[in-house]
Amino acid sequence: MAQSPEQMAAEYRGYAEAFKDQSVVEAYRYRHAYPGELFSILDELAGAQRAKVLDVGCGRGDIARNLVALVERVDAVDVSLQMIQKGKQLPNGDHPRLHWLHGRIEEVELDPPYTLITAGDSIHWLDWSLIMPRFQQILAKGGYLALVERWAEPDPWSILSELLPHYRTDKYYAQQLGLEKQNLFQKVGERKTSAEAFAQSIDDYIESYHSRVGFSRERMGQERAAAFDREARKLLQQAYRTGTITFQVGARVIWGFPQKP
Repeated sequence: MAQSPEQMAAEYRGYAEAFKDQSVVEAYRYRHAYPGELFSILDELAGAQRAKVLDVGCGRGDIARNLVALVERVDAVDVSLQMIQKGKQLPNGDHPRLHWLHGRIEEVELDPPYTLITAGDSIHWLDWSLIMPRFQQILAKGGYLALVERWAEPDPWSILSELLPHYRTDKYYAQQLGLEKQNLFQKVGERKTSAEAFAQSIDDYIESYHSRVGFSRERMGQERAAAFDREARKLLQQAYRTGTITFQVGARVIWGFPQKP
């Protein structure tokens, strides 16, 4: 039986607790960075000279820390205090116009209005029926919600597609009804950044999986995490004899207006 949107939201909120695990926080640096072109796009979408941005599910501030130099202010919200603490140690993490907020975006106290709301690889962790009406309320007139996602070719989920289901601790459910089909989002535009080359050693690539909720070392356990690493390394060494994996990477932005259900 298919899950309802409410059931899926509750389950995904539980999975998102893994972002509080120290192994996930430390492994996050092995994900490829957002390209510089992305921040020019977001700056354009922010529009106003005194743009005020809300970054939702900010994690280490990979969007917030790079965007803050271009706008008047960024409020960066995340449920993981561990991610926020790591972000404060990274470049621009102590920028005077960057304000870190710890809590669930559905509940945390905010300081609207915002000319732009960004969600980088995070929208699927949230309860859409609660946040979309809130986003609509706190956006300035004409302000956008920008949904950002990293992309990579080859896709990390396809390279080890036969191995991953045996080890992941979460269950992945494709969103059966997207935001638009639930009448929670009115799409206005979409852009994809140019591709950039990104090379990574096999060991670093394997470690990048441990930044994902289904592969938290704490949740896998020491033995299963080590077994996954061994099997992944064996497969990757057969496929990439040089010991290096080269990707084409970038980001995609979809922007529009949040709607009430």
